[in-house]
Amino acid sequence: MNPQHPAITDLCEHLLSSTPNTNKRHIPLPVAAIRVLLSTIRRSRAETMMGLQAELREASQQMVDFAKRGGPVEISTDSGKTTRYLLANRSHTALTSGTHLFLKYVTRASLETPDFTLCKSQVLERGTRFAEFSLAARDRIASTASNFIREGSTILTHGRSSVVEALLLRAATVEKKRFKVIVLEGRPDAGGAKSAKTYDAAGIPTVLILDSAMGYIAERTRIDMVLVGAEGVAENGGVVNKVGTFALGIVAKELGVPFYVAAESYKFTRMFPLNNADLAEIGRKEEDDSGGFGGIKFLNTLAWSGDDAEKKEEGKGLERYVVDLPKSIVVENPPCDFTPAKYITLLFTDLGVLTPSAVSDELIRLYQ
Repeated sequence: MNPQHPAITDLCEHLLSSTPNTNKRHIPLPVAAIRVLLSTIRRSRAETMMGLQAELREASQQMVDFAKRGGPVEISTDSGKTTRYLLANRSHTALTSGTHLFLKYVTRASLETPDFTLCKSQVLERGTRFAEFSLAARDRIASTASNFIREGSTILTHGRSSVVEALLLRAATVEKKRFKVIVLEGRPDAGGAKSAKTYDAAGIPTVLILDSAMGYIAERTRIDMVLVGAEGVAENGGVVNKVGTFALGIVAKELGVPFYVAAESYKFTRMFPLNNADLAEIGRKEEDDSGGFGGIKFLNTLAWSGDDAEKKEEGKGLERYVVDLPKSIVVENPPCDFTPAKYITLLFTDLGVLTPSAVSDELIRLYQ
């Protein structure tokens, strides 16, 4: 991977400009990838469609390789330069589905419009419209799926999903429904804890629990539904999502609780995993002794939270609470897992409410 490739520069700009700390609307990863490919077309000096397609394939591969590495960028801080990982704990599935969909469209356009200049112009115009249309997908999903949120219900969710947040916030603030949300913390990036803050700020009664307590809470509490997002939706109707989703699906099925997935159609991907062994190369991180991307530190959070502020200050941060593991212990930190279709009740998408078996038909339409 060449970190100076223009596609990587463009992708980083999109990702950095739509973080939660900015005022700009969050841009989904597949939409950001499509915007990068549109910029690639505008920069291109290719004189034939074959040459342009080669540039688009190269830009797509550069972005996928970048995502597989966790999206490393070097930033300057007061203490010097450091590496920040923009896509840590993310699968590259969503980005890949976005680029594949766009490349398929370019191929179809080239067959329909042989004139290179005209075809290039049409791809730019329609591609821009598609990117803008895709940004509204979450609102369409929220509008449709909020009908499934019943008054007085209890919803169990996992990690942080912008689609799930949009759906639940609409039900609570627009439709004024009263319900309770139980959120799994979403280790290791505390995505669920961040979502819990969002729900609480909107006035939704919220309970935050440890990931490992999912079975206990689901059995002990009357759960009306499980609702999760997705990094990608496979052709067989299964989903790739934050690690722990598969276990949650098993728990839901065992207890007879409906398991719903909210995902945009541009996350539909032509992959056909049968189980988690087929995801060995998806989002798997390299070992990192620094505890950064690929590495993970284990904290005795009970001891840390039990100490008073003075002791924490004396300890100079969290290092004194880190469990010192010997080098012989191998730490695995998979960001995502695969949940087969048999555990999924329905998918809430911008194409409508679908059964898992309907995904393959929708993929055929998308790629026609």
